[in-house]
Amino acid sequence: MFAAAAWLVVGWSVLRLEPTDITAVAGPIVLFGAVCEAVRALAGTRTWWLNAALAALFAATGTIMLVSDDSGYTTTAALIGWYLLVRGAVDVAVGIMTRGADRVWSLVVTVGVLETGLGFLAASPLARGAQSVLIILGGLGVLRAVADLVTALRLREVAAKGRDVLELPPERAAGLAGYSAGHTDFEGSGRARAKHRARDGAAIAPAGPHPGPHPESFHDRVVRTTADLDAMLAQAGITGPRPGAPVTPEADDLPPAPDSPRGIESARAANAAQPDHPAGGH
Repeated sequence: MFAAAAWLVVGWSVLRLEPTDITAVAGPIVLFGAVCEAVRALAGTRTWWLNAALAALFAATGTIMLVSDDSGYTTTAALIGWYLLVRGAVDVAVGIMTRGADRVWSLVVTVGVLETGLGFLAASPLARGAQSVLIILGGLGVLRAVADLVTALRLREVAAKGRDVLELPPERAAGLAGYSAGHTDFEGSGRARAKHRARDGAAIAPAGPHPGPHPESFHDRVVRTTADLDAMLAQAGITGPRPGAPVTPEADDLPPAPDSPRGIESARAANAAQPDHPAGGH
């Protein structure tokens, strides 16, 4: 955001300069472009290595512009054109490369094409006058302001999406906190294992203390305890929602849940007797 605002100020300010000041301000402008490339490289994008190389290249270009003894505008215009050609070509290449992952790739390509056109104009014989160089520098500031503003907004959007992924809904956050607390208590407890009704064919473990780790994981115990609770509810005759409870539309199409192992086996046999139909009704 700061770089975009600074480029806007540059694009407006250079249009108010006197022709004799062009050679004095063109070098610092290109050096500021090198600083912006270094900041992009430090932002952690996928093309950080390309931004780092551009930062070094533009720093060398700006230094040459500062130490040049050319009293005219030929060297200044040529080096500005070099900067714009390289920066525009990189924007076009990056925009096309990310067209499947970035929805603003067309804007980046457009900015790159305009920068390349300005660079071609600056390096051509048409940019031999001071007024032409001033207009090119002003266009450079505006185009770089648009590019940096889009980059800043995209980085902010990506960072916001990353935070949203890490945030859970309230009910899931409460469930995760309860599960984590139960897992911590389970791993740190050294008490005797409580007796539970075993499933058909399963042996009941002794109730003595276990000096070593628990014979079953916390997840297995949660699943087994939930199954025992479902069995107790079935034995008590609670096989559906309470009277008057709202029923979702999806629940009307679901088959009734079996209440016993024999019911489960009969349900499996009924499902096996009915052939599957592909999606779409064909």
